[in-house]
Order: sequence, then C-alpha cells, then structure tokens
Amino acid sequence: MTDEQIMADAQTLWDYHQLGHELRPTDIAIGLGSHDIGVAEHTADLYHQGLFPLIVFTGANAPTTVDVFPRGEATHFTERAVELGVPPEAILQEKNAENTGKNFTLTRQLLDSKSILVSSATLISRPYQQRRAYATARKSWPELDIICASRPQALDDYITNISDEVKVLNMLVGDTQRIWRYAEAGFATPQPVDESTLNAYHRLVEHGYTRRLI
Repeated sequence: MTDEQIMADAQTLWDYHQLGHELRPTDIAIGLGSHDIGVAEHTADLYHQGLFPLIVFTGANAPTTVDVFPRGEATHFTERAVELGVPPEAILQEKNAENTGKNFTLTRQLLDSKSILVSSATLISRPYQQRRAYATARKSWPELDIICASRPQALDDYITNISDEVKVLNMLVGDTQRIWRYAEAGFATPQPVDESTLNAYHRLVEHGYTRRLI
C-alpha cells in the first residue's frame, strides 16, 4: 500500500466525518474536549461572530490528552478562549466528562443545575469527530436542535498542526469504527456508512492503523 493510497483513504474518512452543516445562531456552544486546541480557538472565533452567547467547554482527560492538557481539557480550552477575547463570564466548564456520551449528559446536568434552558446548540469538535458527536447527541439529547462545526481545514494542514501523522490516522480509523460500534451498543444513533468509506477503513486497519480500535 503506497503512501498515496494511505492518504487517499485517510481523506475518504476525513470527508465522511464532516457533516457540512450551515452555521446559524444557537442558544449555546458545546466545545468538546480533545487533544486539539483548535476546538477552543474555533469556538472563540464563532463566539466573536455572534453565533451564540454562552459556551460550555466539556472534558476531563483521556489517554490522548492527559500529557497535553494536564489540568483537564475544559480548563485548558477555557484559558485559550479567554486569551482570544471571550469574556470569562460567557464560559461554563464541565470538567468531569471522560467520553463523548458524558460530554452531553454532564453538560445537560450542569445547565439544569443553573436553570439554563436551551433548545439549540452548536457542537464544536475536531473535524473528524463531527459525525460521532452528532450521533451521540441525537441519542442522549434528542430534543436538542444541533449544528455541528469544526475549524475548516484540509487534512494535510490538520496533520501539520497536530505534528503527528500516525496519531491523526489512528484517530481517524478509531472514530470511524466507533460510528457503528457505539450505535450497536446503544450509545449513538445509527449513521449511514457508504462502501468507499468502509473500504478505506478496512485498508487502513489492514495496514496497521489500529491503536484506537475498540
């Protein structure tokens, strides 16, 4: 399998996970914790565009983030957004979620505890988490009107920003598998998976990109 085929298959998975939702104003933003600080930066960009008045950054740590964000994803994301001019009072932090399902259930509990009623949200994630975030939110918070967003960028640029091609490709493969595995487990709503995406996934698995498989 050539490097060109590997990157072509990675591009197929990258494209599959991005939903292309049209941005519009929502009640809140939910910034999903991850290893990608670009989530916080894009959330700040959209806040300054006036797309939402309140941000919830949610996330504790995962094996892929504990070294990068030792004080927790929500804490580091909040600090970055404040550096970019978001007022601290426009941010709530949910610091305990250790997976995407808990990102939503604990965010909902946090908002309920503060008597904040919302009917719509912009979910901001790393680019290849969009579809899984959408499917998970639809399962755990079905009445919420959801728009998915992530920083617009090419796969090559994303790999350059993360500075770890192997990590990004392993994460892409792992997030793809989670689309059907989490639906089968009842954690997310089923999503269509086309043949080209499945073929690209299987070739990358066969080539050894298996570190994030479950």
